[in-house]
Amino acid sequence: MKIALGSDHAGFLYKEKAKALLISLGHDVKDCGTNSTAPVPYPEYIRPAAQAVASGECERAIVFGGSGNGEAMVANKVKGVRCAYVWNSQTAELGRRHNDANCISFGERMISEYIMLECVQIFLKTEFEGGRHIERIREIE
Repeated sequence: MKIALGSDHAGFLYKEKAKALLISLGHDVKDCGTNSTAPVPYPEYIRPAAQAVASGECERAIVFGGSGNGEAMVANKVKGVRCAYVWNSQTAELGRRHNDANCISFGERMISEYIMLECVQIFLKTEFEGGRHIERIREIE
């Protein structure tokens, strides 16, 4: 699977940890930055990751910040992106299974590295179960 990553400075360390995991699992990674912990405006790095999914270049995206909230908001402004804000295994699973999330957002200051890496794996392996409601969501997009 090809996965886009984007982060601001406050999510940089988790982005790098997730990137190493994804590569070790055999996934192709498009890293949209940032490339350090130096302060940056997060939309400049989150939007390209979301756009990579919307354009079909990548199948999924994972975005990172300090809280993850702003990153999810930016990603969700891109037509065709359904970004779930994830903080535990249940939100990772249900975002995929029930909402067909093609992007997830993490807050590096909010959850442990262990939980984040677990959630990344759940996000990748969980299938969407379908349902009428998702068609309505897609109509609204």
